[in-house]
Amino acid sequence: MGEPDEPSTARMIDFWLGGEHHFAVDVAAATAFEQAYGPCAPVFAELRAFLGRAVRAMVEQGVDGFLVFGAGVPTMGNVHEVAPDATVLYTDVDPVTIRLGQRILAGNDRAGYGYGDATDIGTIDPAQLHRFVPGWGRRPVGVVFLGLAAFLDDDTLTRTLDELYGAAAPGSLLAVDFDTEELAAHPQALAMMGPAFRMRAPAAFAPLLGRWTPTSDGIVPVNRWRPDGSPVDVPDAFHGVLAARGAD
Repeated sequence: MGEPDEPSTARMIDFWLGGEHHFAVDVAAATAFEQAYGPCAPVFAELRAFLGRAVRAMVEQGVDGFLVFGAGVPTMGNVHEVAPDATVLYTDVDPVTIRLGQRILAGNDRAGYGYGDATDIGTIDPAQLHRFVPGWGRRPVGVVFLGLAAFLDDDTLTRTLDELYGAAAPGSLLAVDFDTEELAAHPQALAMMGPAFRMRAPAAFAPLLGRWTPTSDGIVPVNRWRPDGSPVDVPDAFHGVLAARGAD
């Protein structure tokens, strides 16, 4: 794979997590963002730790198949590493990220990577979905929806989560995060996120879930969602929730 010309958020996060799948252009972009915001590694480490705890919680509920949207680089504690006995389909819309993910997962018979637009689940290859999430639509599965809500307006996000609710079987679980208004205190960094980026007040999060029902943990800062010990002190940039699909 040649050096890309443009940075990728997925590879920037890989850099912040201490991974190996990024390029000089990603490091430069990550460094520029940190100059405007501050250290990002602790923030994204906590977001990845939330993913791990949420996935383990789903496994404890009997989930053994996962569909991941906006998956980024499938390393550094991503779903198949946390739940090695499960099957996982990672999806993304960025072709460079997809090719990278496919290369990393080559030869793995329990995890695959393909194109998938979270706002249109019909874009997922049915053969891949059947292979890696064989219970989709018939028995409970885990849906991971991290890093996406901030780039969808309220109407699109609500419709998307409702379509996922309708497509998933009762008992399925959804892990989702929301970006708070914390970044507003860093206008230069906020400008780097582009016009599609949406911050939301915590009070706005719950209505966007629609029919998905949060667990008793609620929607809380990711470092405070079932922490392993005392919560790590990081900026309140992300809130997370695990929500269930009920029986119709």
